[in-house]
Amino acid sequence: MERRLWNGKWIGRTGGLAPRAPCPASHGTLSSSPRLSGVQGGSPRGHRCQAGHYTCPPTHAPRRRIMTLLLSWVSGFLLEVGVRAGGKSRPGPWRKARLESHRFRGFILLLTFFIYTCYHMSRKPISVIKSRLHQNCSELVKPVNDSHSLNDTTWCDWAPFDKNNYKELLGAVDNAFLVAYAIGMFISGIFGERLPLRYYLSAGMLLSGLFTSLFGLGYFWKIHMLWYFVLIQICNGLAQTTGWPSVVTCVGNWFGKGKRGLIMGIWNSHTSVGNILGSLIAGVWVNEQWGLSFVVPGVITAAMGVITFFFLIEYPEDVDCTAPQHHTSDGLEQNQDYAEDLGNDPCTNKESSLESAARCSREPSVQPAAISFLGALRIPGVVEFSLCLLFAKLVSYTFLYWLPLYIFNVAHFSAKQAGDLSTLFDVGGIMGGIMAGLISDYTNGRATTCCIMLILAAPMMFLYNYIGQNGITNSIVMLIICGALVNGPYALITTAVSADLGTHQSLKGNAKALSTVTAIIDGTGSIGAALGPLLAGLISPTGWNNVFYMLISADILACLLLCRLVYKEIVAWKSSLSRDRRYKEI
Repeated sequence: MERRLWNGKWIGRTGGLAPRAPCPASHGTLSSSPRLSGVQGGSPRGHRCQAGHYTCPPTHAPRRRIMTLLLSWVSGFLLEVGVRAGGKSRPGPWRKARLESHRFRGFILLLTFFIYTCYHMSRKPISVIKSRLHQNCSELVKPVNDSHSLNDTTWCDWAPFDKNNYKELLGAVDNAFLVAYAIGMFISGIFGERLPLRYYLSAGMLLSGLFTSLFGLGYFWKIHMLWYFVLIQICNGLAQTTGWPSVVTCVGNWFGKGKRGLIMGIWNSHTSVGNILGSLIAGVWVNEQWGLSFVVPGVITAAMGVITFFFLIEYPEDVDCTAPQHHTSDGLEQNQDYAEDLGNDPCTNKESSLESAARCSREPSVQPAAISFLGALRIPGVVEFSLCLLFAKLVSYTFLYWLPLYIFNVAHFSAKQAGDLSTLFDVGGIMGGIMAGLISDYTNGRATTCCIMLILAAPMMFLYNYIGQNGITNSIVMLIICGALVNGPYALITTAVSADLGTHQSLKGNAKALSTVTAIIDGTGSIGAALGPLLAGLISPTGWNNVFYMLISADILACLLLCRLVYKEIVAWKSSLSRDRRYKEI
């Protein structure tokens, strides 16, 4: 299909859309079909007249116009610099369309990265503050104006965590969040498929920021009632369930199958980056006004919710691009990279039939129905990966919530030093997520990659418990290695695997299952995330060795649950090798 000039600009689409040209006044106009995109004026294709023509470009929402202008200005500036420096000619309109598609995809990847970084940043302070809520008061100097008696050995603790069962109480606070998160996650995916993601995600971030701040305000309001902290954690856990299904669905709408493991492995580092930022921010005020360790992340999260409301783009079609191809016409998954996805984008394709484009434009688009909960469970691999994530997340979240306290008690660092040192586990998690995504893309074996990393993680956790505290160098090296091996499979399952299963070939192109599948997998994993810190709180009084034995057992169970999928991948590799041999012989 040829592109045409309208008001001095190149217009026109391919892949089933007619060119936008001025419509004769005699035709009249028909309202366009509504979308969930939030774009004003209906479909991003414009209004269609009775003769089947598309009129002038539609009226877009202000947020889209502002964001498009910003991206165009920045990319135009960089392009002009490159042209002058390299002495090359400026690209034509088709090259510009390809660059624009790249810009939007990069923008969505970066925005969703910051969104979930804020979610995890607001979860981390509780693990750093634990060592401040219950301390060894005999090592501290009592203030002159302190009203406690001379024989009071808990004067520096924060009630109600000043009792001997403080570990059980802290475990209850953790589980209030994690149980609410696990239960809400199964429901959140269903809502995420049926509500505009921009509104849903923005509201969730605002509520999460509010409840995180309310937890910290308990310090300034002198609240010493356990039910207050438990209630705030329950509300915050429910609010945070809006995050993961929404961001994975949004990224899945923009990126196809090719190199999904690597792209999402890098993108999933937001969990570790958020944990690191949360630890560092909480460490600033942990020894003084620890309430600010919650208030500051809460305010940042709420502010990010406002930015999300104005700038998040849910679908590529909202900016005149189409969703990438997840499968070929015969149902087999494509194994092409990101650039090939862009090459198939109607925004960049140069050749198309004008008659077929006009015919397709007149056909009303039918939105696929959202998949049911049981329908999502029938997708091959969903049950196995969900149960594997239950035990993998049990291990990861036990480290997330109890590692600073473990370092504080065993290595005898200060509360701030223990919080800072625990960030190395998340640094290793970033490396492990990227490594797992890269290997799984190269081998096309998601389950096998997870299984190998889980096998290696078990002996490394055993070694860290026994020799990890013998010197700062050993501690740093072991924390990074353990973080990579523990968080690598967890990151791969919650991102690339969830996106693969949410766009599985058995769905026949229905991408409406992505949020539900993501919620099922992460919701099941969140059950393990709730059990891990709870068991750690109950077992730790008997010794930290028993906690690590529990973590190693969970790691082995996660590995065993993937055996069937690993066997299927090995069989597929053998059949692929045999086909390659036959082709060479021919």
